[in-house]
Amino acid sequence: MEKKTKYFTLGILGGFGIIAIVIAILMFIPLIAMVTGPSTVAVIPVVGEIGYGASSENVTIANPDVFSQMMDEANNDPNIGGAIVLDINSPGGSPVAGEEMLEKVNSSQKPVVARISDTGASAAYMVASGADEIVASPSSWVGSIGVILTLSDLSEYYKKQGVDIYSITGGKYKDMGADYRNLTTDEKNMLQTMVDEQYNSFINIVAKNRNLTVDYVKKIAEGKPYTGQQALNNSLIDR
Repeated sequence: MEKKTKYFTLGILGGFGIIAIVIAILMFIPLIAMVTGPSTVAVIPVVGEIGYGASSENVTIANPDVFSQMMDEANNDPNIGGAIVLDINSPGGSPVAGEEMLEKVNSSQKPVVARISDTGASAAYMVASGADEIVASPSSWVGSIGVILTLSDLSEYYKKQGVDIYSITGGKYKDMGADYRNLTTDEKNMLQTMVDEQYNSFINIVAKNRNLTVDYVKKIAEGKPYTGQQALNNSLIDR
């Protein structure tokens, strides 16, 4: 009888011991979270052409205003502490919009990881370059560091169609780039200077964000797209 009482007492004590251990573990887990911080990750899409328009049924636009709002929400949300992941699939677009998005990435108070899926090119790569780390697939298209300005000369077409187009302008260069005439040599030089200025700015941005020299970035830029593996070899991504 005394043995049964003894075992019964030990059983009760053992049960209380297990309960105490469970309670201690449950109390310890929140303490770990308080010390290490929250580990939730925010995923922000950068999909489609970068620009100031609105997405439609047929066209997806990565708008800097929407992007800025999502970045602010992620930075201000106390539950997000692991990282902010930029899910990028974009051929690029407006350099001004890209610079605006890049500014948000650079000013983020939380770590930012850029994940390039199919494409992260031109202005989209500019945005990615500001991240703490860039990840891509070996088959992703990455880079295309360059600037393009596309104009059309339809003067011969209009002539054949019997269409006579002219402008009354105030200012020598006001109709520069109009499709009813070609550019003059002076105008071509002017526009080339502007494009070169933007190109050099892009190169400097990548060099600074990726901790590379300007001369090195110039050598690998040239508007060329790279596969993810080539981009890794050229230090444009981290893994």
